[in-house]
Amino acid sequence: MNEVPVVAIDGPVGSGKGTIARQVANALGWHLLDSGALYRLVGLASVRRGMAEAGEDDLATLAGDLSVRFDSDQTGNERIFLDDEEVTTDVRTEECGRLASFVASIPAVRAALLDLQKGFRQAPGLVADGRDMGSKVFPDAALKVYLTASATERAKRRHKQLKDKGIDVSLPALSRDIEDRDRRDSERTVAPLKPAADARLLDSSGQSIEEVTQIVLGWVADLEKGT
Repeated sequence: MNEVPVVAIDGPVGSGKGTIARQVANALGWHLLDSGALYRLVGLASVRRGMAEAGEDDLATLAGDLSVRFDSDQTGNERIFLDDEEVTTDVRTEECGRLASFVASIPAVRAALLDLQKGFRQAPGLVADGRDMGSKVFPDAALKVYLTASATERAKRRHKQLKDKGIDVSLPALSRDIEDRDRRDSERTVAPLKPAADARLLDSSGQSIEEVTQIVLGWVADLEKGT
């Protein structure tokens, strides 16, 4: 299984890593792992099952028992299922994002989800996006990308994304939330948000989705050529 190639794309919230990972996976015909969605799903499931105030061990058990399915519609847009119920919109709310950041700081939850994430590594290859794909989950990834952008640009992107989905949110509040989550994610003791030592840094500020996707695909092509 370790012979299956992995492209790991990590970065802070709003950096565009999910969109880029989906574009790269589609272009290569590889599988996709949205690891951030897994933590969001744990947070969502904890609320739906009345476990929002549960202890760490109970949350870890919940994470280990998740019934999750990732799919896409005919136009390539994501579809996420929890217990066979589509939760694509629910899992992308800001509240769910805050829950995800909280449960992701619990070592037992991260351990429970580790095997689930590794199970996505299947032929012909995997594109995995998250916060520690290259540093923790797939340390032997063929290509590790750390994608970032300025906090201001990330807030604007996230604001547009939510508005397009019909979710009303204040841009200043979103900016503050992103800064808070950046600080919390980088300062946590378990798998803090930081580039893997051998990751390629890519600042997407001022660049389009297509431009960033082509950069990553170019790096993949270079690896395949052995350059």
